[in-house]
Amino acid sequence: FIDGVAHEPDQAQVSVFDRGFLYGDSVFETLRTYGGRPFALDDHMARLEHSADAVFIGLPVPRAALTAEVQSAIAAVGNPESYVRVIVTRGSGPMGLDTGFEAHPLRVVIVGPLTPPPSEAYERGIGVVTYRTQRVAEATEAAGTKVGNYLVAVLAMRSARAAGASEALIVDGAGNVVEGATSNVFVVQGGRLSTPPVEAGILPGITRAFLLQVAAELGVEVELRSLPVAEVAGADEVFISSSIRELLPVVRVDGGAVGNGAPGPTTRRLLAAFREKARKSMGLSR
Repeated sequence: FIDGVAHEPDQAQVSVFDRGFLYGDSVFETLRTYGGRPFALDDHMARLEHSADAVFIGLPVPRAALTAEVQSAIAAVGNPESYVRVIVTRGSGPMGLDTGFEAHPLRVVIVGPLTPPPSEAYERGIGVVTYRTQRVAEATEAAGTKVGNYLVAVLAMRSARAAGASEALIVDGAGNVVEGATSNVFVVQGGRLSTPPVEAGILPGITRAFLLQVAAELGVEVELRSLPVAEVAGADEVFISSSIRELLPVVRVDGGAVGNGAPGPTTRRLLAAFREKARKSMGLSR
């Protein structure tokens, strides 16, 4: 769906002069459905608007209209469960980095069938690698936003795949794990759950926020703090979170086992509670 008009995937076209294509000058959100209904849609649209404001892109339509457009797109496609990506670019303009032109932002809504990780990934866990870098948006107005320039994440994931891992954990200049290439990261030590604070420049994940609520409801102690690499590697449990993957247990960091090398009890408990709460929030019984 480009500017509200439906297209078959092989017919969907955007100008090569669009700044999202030329410069990654765009923001986006990724979400999923439960029972065919978009999860935390208002939260995702609020974050999209925040990201757009931070990089001085005006939403092409009011947020409420874009929210309704996403709902209509999901209904029109009719998948049992859907993956949704919403993209807003600055639109097309003269070549060059100057944004001082009359912009006409472009919006794209992509809806496809949801393909979550295989069940064995939850049962056995995944491996990750650490990747030292600086995110493109750090130390700018766009810190903590979901911008279209994902080159760092692409390179980090290339490193992960080369090592036979499923995710890369981004390590900042101070030697702390801040987040995954496409996820937020949590560790469990002594029954306490820890995750980096928003002030670390992380993307404030919608699933992350929902998870913190779930942890509080279960009585799991939570601490927002920096996570040195050595502490992540030596934790009792580690897991990542994202909209599509929910909670995914991490059982290997840079080839070394986390805990006993299997998904831990706190991770399993949080995943079950997260799924139950998510479905209840959508009015679904199970």
